[in-house]
Amino acid sequence: MKSLVTGLLTSLALSMGMLSTAAQAEQLNVWHAYRGGEKAAFEKVVKMYEAKQAGKGVTVNTLAIPYDAYADKISAAVPRGKGPDVFIYAQDRLGGWVESGKTVEPIDFFIDKPTREQFRPGMVEAMTYKGSVFGLPINYKSTTLIYNKALVKAPPKTTTELVKLAKQLTQKDSGRYGLAYWYTNFYFHSALMNAFGGKVFDASGKMVLNSKESIAAINQMIKWYKKDGIMPPEPSEALVASLFNEGKAAMVFNGPWFIGEISPKIDFGLAMLPIVDEAGKKPMRPWLTIEGAYVSAASKQKELAYDFAKFLASEEAGLVLALEGRQLHTNKRIYTDKRVIGDRILKAFHDQLSNAEPMPNRAEMTMVWSPATTAMNKITKGSSTPEAAIKEASATIQDSINALRKAR
Repeated sequence: MKSLVTGLLTSLALSMGMLSTAAQAEQLNVWHAYRGGEKAAFEKVVKMYEAKQAGKGVTVNTLAIPYDAYADKISAAVPRGKGPDVFIYAQDRLGGWVESGKTVEPIDFFIDKPTREQFRPGMVEAMTYKGSVFGLPINYKSTTLIYNKALVKAPPKTTTELVKLAKQLTQKDSGRYGLAYWYTNFYFHSALMNAFGGKVFDASGKMVLNSKESIAAINQMIKWYKKDGIMPPEPSEALVASLFNEGKAAMVFNGPWFIGEISPKIDFGLAMLPIVDEAGKKPMRPWLTIEGAYVSAASKQKELAYDFAKFLASEEAGLVLALEGRQLHTNKRIYTDKRVIGDRILKAFHDQLSNAEPMPNRAEMTMVWSPATTAMNKITKGSSTPEAAIKEASATIQDSINALRKAR
C-alpha cells in the first residue's frame, strides 16, 4: 500500500512538473511576407533565436502572408486582439496604424541607447511617428536594374541607351522583351515619378500627386510601353520573374527580394537605375522602404516580443539576413565584415541607396495605394488619360484624407 501511495505521489509530482514546464514555455507568433531566399534566411535566424532561448522553452511560430493581403490582415486582426506578437512591414503604413490605434506598441520604454546607436543613419527615424519609436528597423530596400548577362553586355546608364538596347532585344513574336517591371504598380513607378520631381506629399504634408511632374512621369512610362513597345502587357511580379527566368526579359527593375527567385541558369548582373534624359538628366530615384519589426499592441508578451525584434536587429542576425537572404540590414556593424563588403549583390543595392527617396510614413499614405494603382491600370489599358486618371485618384485620396482628419 505504501509503495502504491509513493508511486502515485511520484507520478503526481512528475505530472505537476510537466505542467509547470508547459506553463513556463512561451510561444511567439510572427508574421512576415518574405519568400524565396529571404524567407529561408529569416527562418534560419528564427532557429538561432530559439537556440539562444532553449533553457526558457521559447518557440517562434512564423507565418508568411502574401504581400498583397498582408497590411489588411494586420489592420483587421490586431485591433481585435488577434494576430501576431511581432510583425514585419515597411514604414509606409506606420502612421495609419498609429492613428487608428490598438495596432502597434510604442517601444520607447524598451529601446536603449546602444540599440539606437547600432543602426545606420536615418533608419530609426523611419520607425518614428510623432516623436515616438514604434519599431526596430531591420532592413532597407529599393529597386535597381537587374539584367541577363547573356543578353546585355553593358547595362545602360541613361534612358536613351535603355530604350535603344531594349528595342534591339525585344522580339514580340517569341515573347521576349527588352525591359520588364511591374509598371502599373505605384511602388515600382515611383522611380520615374521621383526623377521627374513628382511627389505624393509636399514638405507641409499637403497632397500634391496631381502635378505636371507626375503626369510627365506617367507619359514616359506609357511611351516605353506603347510607342517604344519594349515592355510586356499586363505586368505582374510573377510575370516579370517568369520572363526573366525564361530568358525572355533582358532587363528588369526589381528589389533584393527578387534575387532569391532568379533561376540558377541565369547569369545576372546588377547596376544603378539609369539617368532619365527626358527629366533633365535626373537619375531614377526609387522609393526607399525600411522594414521594421513591430510589437503588436495585442501581444500578451510584449517584453519577449521586443526581445525577438531586438535580436533581428542585431549584428549576429544581420549577417545571416544579409549574406544568405541578400537583405540590406540596418545594423551598421555588418558593413565592416569583408563578406558583406565584397558581396556584389549587397554592393549594388547599397550603391542605389545614394539615389533613393525615403517613402513617406504619414498616416495619409495608407489612402494612396488603392486609388493610385487603379489610376495606373486605367491609364495603361487606355480607358482614361493620365490627366483624368490622376485627377480622379487625387480627389479620391483627398476625400479619404479629409475623412481621416475629421475622425481624429
